[in-house]
Amino acid sequence: MMIPRLERMLGIEAYVSQSLGIGGRIRQFTGDFVVEEVFVDGSKAQVSSTETLQPVGGGRYLICVLVKQDWDTFLAIKKVARRLGISPKRIQIAGIKDAKAFTAQHISIRGGTSERVSRVKIKDITLHPLRFSDERVYSQLLLGNQFHITIRTISHSSSVIEKRVKNIQNELFSLGGVPNFFGHQRFGTIRPNTHLIGKLLVRGDLERAALTFLAKPSLYEHPESREARQQLQDTQDFVEALHCFPTRLRYERLMLVHLAKQSKDFIGAFRKLPSKLRRLFVQAYQSFLFNKFLSQRMKREVDFNDVQVGDYVVHLDRYGLPTMEFEQATAQSLPSVKKALKKGKMQVAVPLIGFKQGPSEGVQGEVERGILEDENVVPRNFYIPSMPETSAPGRLRTVLAPITDLSVEEASRDSASPPKRKIRLSFTLHRGSYATVLLREFMKPRNLIKAGF
Repeated sequence: MMIPRLERMLGIEAYVSQSLGIGGRIRQFTGDFVVEEVFVDGSKAQVSSTETLQPVGGGRYLICVLVKQDWDTFLAIKKVARRLGISPKRIQIAGIKDAKAFTAQHISIRGGTSERVSRVKIKDITLHPLRFSDERVYSQLLLGNQFHITIRTISHSSSVIEKRVKNIQNELFSLGGVPNFFGHQRFGTIRPNTHLIGKLLVRGDLERAALTFLAKPSLYEHPESREARQQLQDTQDFVEALHCFPTRLRYERLMLVHLAKQSKDFIGAFRKLPSKLRRLFVQAYQSFLFNKFLSQRMKREVDFNDVQVGDYVVHLDRYGLPTMEFEQATAQSLPSVKKALKKGKMQVAVPLIGFKQGPSEGVQGEVERGILEDENVVPRNFYIPSMPETSAPGRLRTVLAPITDLSVEEASRDSASPPKRKIRLSFTLHRGSYATVLLREFMKPRNLIKAGF
């Protein structure tokens, strides 16, 4: 089955389902892509939340539900903090939510009061105070996210849509989930280059990394931005670029201000970016390698629920989430590991390569080492002496993302694009897993940009 070129660039090189897709488009309207955060205790942040503060005694953290539409999570937090007159560091989140979506998530505000929060008015952002707590919001509280996705502009008849969706559902149900690829937004679809910058940082080529970030244009970005990048690529003139780059490219401009004064200090230029963004570049490259490792496992038709000698396996907690406890399957441990997999106590995992995390052993390890050789990188490269704060130790990631509560509404006429049809899917994925990875199995899009990815 044909894989779009853009996906292959991101290391996503296979489908797990063999049934034909339905095509269509996501995110045509904000309400078409709804994300609601679910905690391990069963509590859910809802976009329709109307709850108000219910004081439960002491606690230095005010827990709220943050509802936003078409806002980047970090920019939304920064805006809320500014309106409250506090540092963004006093606001904690459990996970990042899609920017091009209608989302609800829990936040904690250290020292916040319901009176001050209730006065915050920001376009497309709403805060709903819930309670006080002695515990802040953090990632380990997060079970996952519930998604409600509308796929529009589908050209097929209702009967064809429902038949294809049912076939794919059955395939995914038999597998027990969907491949745990890092999704498209991890790299960017309009300008998918975060992993390319990360690779250059890992290989120590900071100049090329900076120019890739600043001067590598994309066909799909705003023409003004594309022209400014192309001009910088042609001239290598950072002073001129500072005058040409539009204000919307605020991170690029931060680097350009520095390079206009010190044209060879690329370390200093990168350090003008937020530390989270700098780490994201290296993490995106880890994600790309993971996707390549997983794609090759799929191409070799190795069952995700089967373990081979040399494979990593991680233990799961009572919620089915991976723990930090892991082992490598040996000939001696293989029978007991297979038994634990069948009982749902373990799951096969593949490395996110880092300076503390090497490849698997056995057949999977041979695949991984071959890819690393092709990329001309080794695990120790992920320690970056020139910018230690961007170094990545690595870890393991499960090969399969479980799907729960998957439901599909009947196909109906799409009033926004008659005579096309639409369909709505609802499902829950564990934290760290991507809805678009599941949606690509149902849609099998030819053009990711037109499909809304």
